[in-house]
Amino acid sequence: MGFLDHSTNNIIVDAVLTDIGRQSLARNDGSFSIFQFALGDDEIDYSIIQQFGRTVGKEKIEKNTPVMEALTQGSLGLKNKLVSISNEYLTHMPVLEFTTSANPITFNRVSNVSVQNLTIDIESKTGIAIDFDLLDPEVIVEVNYLFLGIVGESPDVIYSDNVAQYRFATNQQTTGQKISAVIPVRLKSFSNTTFNTYSISGGSYIRTFIKITGVNSGITKTIEVQIS
Repeated sequence: MGFLDHSTNNIIVDAVLTDIGRQSLARNDGSFSIFQFALGDDEIDYSIIQQFGRTVGKEKIEKNTPVMEALTQGSLGLKNKLVSISNEYLTHMPVLEFTTSANPITFNRVSNVSVQNLTIDIESKTGIAIDFDLLDPEVIVEVNYLFLGIVGESPDVIYSDNVAQYRFATNQQTTGQKISAVIPVRLKSFSNTTFNTYSISGGSYIRTFIKITGVNSGITKTIEVQIS
C-alpha cells in the first residue's frame, strides 16, 4: 500500500494485494484473511533532517519525497518496516552482528561441505538490557531458494522471485542483554545450466545474499554468499 500525495490537500491510498495474497484469494475457500499489517518508510531520506533540522527537514520530506506505488511483489515491498515501541524514553537500539568463518560466506559445489553455520548476535552495546519491546524470540531469514535453504526448516513463504522466508528461533540470555542463534545454511544442488545463468560476468561464481531481520526489533543485516 502506498500513500500518494498529488500536491493537493488529498491523500490518495493505493492498495494492492501481493502475489501471495492473490493466490490465497483465488482459492475461494474462505482461507483468505487479512489479520495484520505493517507500515514502512523506504522512501524517506533522514539525512534531510540532519541537514535542515526537524521543522524544515520534516516539511521538505513531506513536500519533496516521491512515494513508490504499491508493489505486488511481497519480497520487494517494505524493506524498512516501522517498529512500535511503548517505551517513549528509549534512546538506544540493539545491534545485530554476524559471526562466520568467512565474509562473504563461500560454498564450493564440488566440495563435501554443503552446510555453513551463520551465527548471529543481537545485543546492547550500552551495558543496559535490551528493551522488552525489542526482544526477538525469532528472526526472519531470507535466502534465494534456488541456491540456499536452512537445514531442518521449511520456508514460511516462497515468493515468485525465488526469495524464501524462514522464521528461525533464537536463544536469549536471562539478563536480556544478548540474543543469539546459529543458522545452518544449506547449499542446494542445482544444474550447471542454472549456475551459468546466474553466475557473475566471467562465470566464476554466483553472488547471492542472506538477509536477517529481528521480528520485534526490526533491525536488519545482510551478508553476501558466493557459490563457486
